[in-house]
Amino acid sequence: MNRDLLMSDATHFRISYEINPYMDRSCQPDSGAALAEHEAIAAAHRSAGRTVRTMKSAPECPDMVYTANGAFVCDRRAVLGNPPAARLEEIPYFHSWLKENEFDVFDAPYAFSGQGDALVCGRFLLTGYGRRTDRRMHGFLAELFGHEVVPLRTVSEKWYDLDLAVAVIDEHTLAYHPPALETESRGRLKDLGLELIEVGAEDAQAFALNLVSDGTTVTMTRGAPRLGAVLRERGLTVVDLDTTELRKGGGGVRCTALTLDNPGPPGAAG
Repeated sequence: MNRDLLMSDATHFRISYEINPYMDRSCQPDSGAALAEHEAIAAAHRSAGRTVRTMKSAPECPDMVYTANGAFVCDRRAVLGNPPAARLEEIPYFHSWLKENEFDVFDAPYAFSGQGDALVCGRFLLTGYGRRTDRRMHGFLAELFGHEVVPLRTVSEKWYDLDLAVAVIDEHTLAYHPPALETESRGRLKDLGLELIEVGAEDAQAFALNLVSDGTTVTMTRGAPRLGAVLRERGLTVVDLDTTELRKGGGGVRCTALTLDNPGPPGAAG
């Protein structure tokens, strides 16, 4: 998992609208620095032995750099994102790329933030709702993929996608920021029998949980020393990168990479 990734590019990245609390049209990213940050993320994935596939961004799609919202992919099947209106123009490009690369592609019948609200962890599919994903998507995803769906709701738009509040380290381990989740959702996580790493506010607010882990190497944002130290103590290789410009659009390391090799639940027929 997380060893076969789809990335776009930051060529057209800019703040043209405001659809999350981090976006501010009066605070535009430095285009050269954003390109450098994005290229460093791709290079780090390759250095970790991951495959990085690329999809050219479109001028009319300034947020296309955040490929994680374009779809959720598992077991060679893809459910397209159904994002806020400002990002709908991205979706036909994801549809075309996925079809051309021989994935079975499905439309989302309800609002859906793609991989941003769908995190595979072994037999579980952690699924956000209430912000950018309609809870009715959970039944659709469960029927299509067969995972045990775990509904999780964040407390505010500050955590507009689940992958800002929860990170999968490996199939047995999650990192999360407890105050970002509603009480009932925190209880659901604790009942799963997984090992949970609690992450403090400073690291979480720096987008520390918006990371990519293949169970051996964790690629994450710079500026989250506590979580980085905990992961290194567990024997993981941690690569931390500058995401200052990319975060101006509300996205971090994980937002820029769509995982193509999510497995189906253990024991499921292929």
